[in-house]
Amino acid sequence: MDYQIQRIKNIYHLLKAVIANAYYGDPSKKITVIGVTGTDGKTTTSSLIYHTLKEAGKKVSLITTVSAEIGSKSYDTGFHTTTPSPFTIQKFIRDAVADGDEFFVLETTSHALDQYRVYGVEFSYGVITNVTHEHLQYHKTYENYVRAKTKLLQWSKKVFINRDDRSYDYIAKLLFGSADRQRNDNTKTFGLEHDADFHFNISEKIGKPLAHFNLYNYLAAYAVCSTIGIPDDVIFDAMSSYKLPEGRMEVVYDDMYKVIVDFAHTPNALHEALPSIREQYVKNGRLIHIFGAAAFRDDEKRPIMGRESGKYADLTIITEEDYRTEDPHKIAREIAIGVEEKGFQQVEPSDFGTKSKAYTVIIDRKEAIEKALSIAKKGDVIVLTGKGHERSLCRGKTEYPWHDKEAVLSLINKK
Repeated sequence: MDYQIQRIKNIYHLLKAVIANAYYGDPSKKITVIGVTGTDGKTTTSSLIYHTLKEAGKKVSLITTVSAEIGSKSYDTGFHTTTPSPFTIQKFIRDAVADGDEFFVLETTSHALDQYRVYGVEFSYGVITNVTHEHLQYHKTYENYVRAKTKLLQWSKKVFINRDDRSYDYIAKLLFGSADRQRNDNTKTFGLEHDADFHFNISEKIGKPLAHFNLYNYLAAYAVCSTIGIPDDVIFDAMSSYKLPEGRMEVVYDDMYKVIVDFAHTPNALHEALPSIREQYVKNGRLIHIFGAAAFRDDEKRPIMGRESGKYADLTIITEEDYRTEDPHKIAREIAIGVEEKGFQQVEPSDFGTKSKAYTVIIDRKEAIEKALSIAKKGDVIVLTGKGHERSLCRGKTEYPWHDKEAVLSLINKK
């Protein structure tokens, strides 16, 4: 029944997309549109392409989870929807065309692709960064999730696929009928482990260290910009000056201890982010991890995320993250299963910080941060994951104003 209801909704979104496209006069036919999708790395890759094209002297607009940069105007998009409605998308593309832009970079979710919200957008380039464990509450199976992501490639003239990602074989079958990639000028791969069209350590080219997961994001952006025709020296210069978007591995406080905010909200994202933070920042202190899991996204990922925290953190606080109408204590219990599998013991908030390999549950996110700050010692690193740039927190059916960075700084100033 739920599946049939979703199909009806998708037809509704498709009709809206067709009408929006016609209403604004097929604006994507007058500009080069670059679509970027994937479970993790969409925003960084999109922003990096945008930054590189701008540094190359191109006029370019951008829509990501963090913001929309359309012509000379900026718009806040820091809530829970990455890809706007069809009418908003088409209007933004038309505005970019009117401003004389050559390129339009559009971060695109699996929901937007499955629901045809970007139907009618003429994508010149399509990129899939990766497809990992997420959104199975909606897509039901991993194969459905990959299939939704692959629509972007099917709607694009030239495509770029992560050769190292577990999704590669299935994507290749969807595109070509076989896992053996059909080599042609319109299909390119990037990777570090397998033979790929773009296969090198870009960190060495730009002269700055990158976290392992960002090597792929940078390589994907390089593949697109290089194919467009931007010279290597221009690309590498631009990438060397690039700063990660708000809420992506962002050090928001650095004195006796550090506080880092990151958007990581999937098992894979935590698997990449936490060891990278530990290696780069934790020298003589502890890694204190604060995180939760959003409701109605993917229940199965919760214990897996718990295991990732237990694997890399010294102390863990399980807290809220957009629990909506679901019981936040139930979500916490499901996360705790994974943390305990890594040998962590639950303690009361009052005892938290007295020993390592311990976790506690503090549902109120502000109180969770306050507790971590109260026990922080010299050399410790506190990591808040899951919210990143977002500026609201959903409790019940209400979106409350919230921003991790602002909350941290406010509490530190009071402290």
